[in-house]
Amino acid sequence: MVIKSLELSNFRNYALLDMSFDKGTNILYGDNAQGKTNILEAIYLCATTKSHRGTKDRDIVNFEEEEAHIRTYLEKDGDEIKIDMHLRKNKTKGIAIDGRKLKKATELLGLMNVVFFSPEDLGIIKNGPSERRRFVDMELCQLDPMYLHNLNNYNKIVNQRNRLLKDMYMNPSLKGTLDVWDIQLVEFGKKIIARRAAFVEQLNGIISCIHDSLSGGREQLVISYEPDISGEDFEKKLRAGQERDIRLKQTTVGPHRDDFAFIANDIDIRKFGSQGQQRTAALSLKLSEIELVKKMTNDTPILLLDDVLSELDSSRQNYLLNSIGNIQTIITCTGLDEFINNRFEINKVFKVTSGTISAV
Repeated sequence: MVIKSLELSNFRNYALLDMSFDKGTNILYGDNAQGKTNILEAIYLCATTKSHRGTKDRDIVNFEEEEAHIRTYLEKDGDEIKIDMHLRKNKTKGIAIDGRKLKKATELLGLMNVVFFSPEDLGIIKNGPSERRRFVDMELCQLDPMYLHNLNNYNKIVNQRNRLLKDMYMNPSLKGTLDVWDIQLVEFGKKIIARRAAFVEQLNGIISCIHDSLSGGREQLVISYEPDISGEDFEKKLRAGQERDIRLKQTTVGPHRDDFAFIANDIDIRKFGSQGQQRTAALSLKLSEIELVKKMTNDTPILLLDDVLSELDSSRQNYLLNSIGNIQTIITCTGLDEFINNRFEINKVFKVTSGTISAV
């Protein structure tokens, strides 16, 4: 799959934009705060229905306007597909595929798979568990619609249960309804735990070879799933912790508290790894994500690199650039020196200046 073109109106700092991409490597360069990342954000939105920044729709629409549009034209297996996305400040987004309106935004997932890599991702190993959970969730939601269904239901139930725990502080008689939420929480939570475990097993089948090459054969990397609770013990531990949950007014047991360890040569590099080790592991993780998407979809994802090359040393730059030869890639950067110095093939170059884009 490749993106042929992108049209924007009133999206961030773009009043109107119509640009076409090469199926190979596309470079967007220019000074900071000119709108380079906004292009990647629009593509990511059309793949996942969400901004990679976690931004709400109303904050994406140009502040002087009430609505924005994104139109993405794809080519897949020789067919052209058009994704229309309508963002509104005070309503939910509207989405259509080839003119057919979707009843739910989640119906879009899986049509266009993307891998997004930004400098913030280099901190995924050393940062908190929520970022590692988010990485796993975002990838699985693209690849597995049933996981998305289970995760959405689980999160809703956690929120409803937490509201009930707060209400019980003033009205203890509500305790009798807690079991109703617990049954549903366990039902969906078990499915999430099982799918995350399978996902980590799949990743480990890919990441070891990539990391071995990246580290020059010096390290063996293994991802270890650290569930807050096993599926078998979930119901028992949840019930046993009810009084604690009531006291703290929050759900303290479940996969919303999971973590993932990164073990290099028997060392947990989340805690004890050098910055270089952590960055190499993060790069291995992103490259593994590409290979996993290929394996599970029998198609290549679209790779979005947001100013990440400037954060990597020359050896890691070279490894990354040499790994993406057969993938449509859209890269943002402040200059072209990295590519010229590495004699890297560039298929199309765009200059970005204050919300306008010109092909070079």
